[in-house]
Amino acid sequence: MVSSVPAYAWAFTLALLTLVVVVDLRVIARRGGEVGMAQSVRWVTFYVALAVAFGVVVALTVGGRTGAEFFSGYITEYSLSVDNLFVFVIIMTKFAVPRAAQDKVLYLGIVLSMLLRAVFIFAGAALIAAASWTFYLFGLLLIYTAVTLLREDDDPDFEEYRLLRVLRRVLPMTPHYHGDRLAVHHEGRRHWTPLVIAISAIGLANVVFALDSIPAIFGLTQDAFVIVAANAFALMGLRQLYFLVGGLLERLIYLNIGLSAILAFIGAKLIIEALHGSHIDHLGSIPLPQIGILTSLGFIVVVLVTAALASLAKNWLDQRSTSA
Repeated sequence: MVSSVPAYAWAFTLALLTLVVVVDLRVIARRGGEVGMAQSVRWVTFYVALAVAFGVVVALTVGGRTGAEFFSGYITEYSLSVDNLFVFVIIMTKFAVPRAAQDKVLYLGIVLSMLLRAVFIFAGAALIAAASWTFYLFGLLLIYTAVTLLREDDDPDFEEYRLLRVLRRVLPMTPHYHGDRLAVHHEGRRHWTPLVIAISAIGLANVVFALDSIPAIFGLTQDAFVIVAANAFALMGLRQLYFLVGGLLERLIYLNIGLSAILAFIGAKLIIEALHGSHIDHLGSIPLPQIGILTSLGFIVVVLVTAALASLAKNWLDQRSTSA
C-alpha cells in the first residue's frame, strides 16, 4: 500500500486521533448518565466539523486530489456505517445494556472495531499489491452486496459469535451489570462485568457487518493515509449518531436503495479500472469511461441526498394520507 503524504502528516493525524479518543473517554467517564439529545447534536456537529476541517487541511497541504479522496472515502464509510446502527440497537437490547452505560459500550466497541478494521485494510492492500485481479474480486463483491441490499426487507439479525461464548467461559464474569464499570473486585479477585461482552459484540459486529465498506473505499483510493483517516473519522462520529437519529433511521426507507446504488457504482468503477489496467479500453465499440474522484464524490453526495429527501417526502405523503 502506498501513500502520497509525508511522514509528518501521518504523525500529526495519529496524534490528533489519539487526542480525540482520550478526551472523549474522559468526557464519557465524567458524564455519568444517559446521553441527551442536545449533547448528541453537539458531538455529531463537532465530529463532522472536525472531519471537514481535516479534509480541507489535507487538500491545502497535500493536494486537492488527496483531499477529494478523503471526502469521498469519509462520506462513503459514514453512510455505510449508518446501517450498522440497526445492529447496535439489537445488541443493546439482546445484552440488556443499561442506558447509562450504552455510551461507554458504543465508544469502546467502536475503538476496538477501528483496530480490527486496520487489519482488514492492510490485508486488502496486500492482496491488491500481490494480484491485480483483486480489483475484479472487490468489484464483483460490491455489486453482489448492492443486489443483496435491495433484497433485504427486514432489519439485520445478530447472533452471538463463538468468540463471545468463549469469553463468557474463560473470563470470571459477574452475573449482573454494575453501572458502567468494566470490572469489580469480589472476595479479593477481579471479576469482569457483562459490559465486556457487549463491547466485544459491538466491535466484532461493526467489522463483520461492514465488510462491504473496505472494498468500497479501495474503489475510491489506494492511498493508505486516506483509507485509515476516512475510516477513523467516520467511526468516531458514529456513536453519537446512534443517540441522535434513533427512530429517524426507520423513516429513511430509501436508504438501502441509495447505499445499493453507491456500492454498485463503486463496484463498476473498480472493474472498469481493472480493465484499464489490463489495457482493455473498449468493450466492443463502447469506450470504457475514466471515472475521476470528483465524479465519484458528486455521485455519492447526490445519491445520499436524493435517498434522504425521497424518504422524507414519502413519510410526509403517508402522514397526509392517514390524517385525511
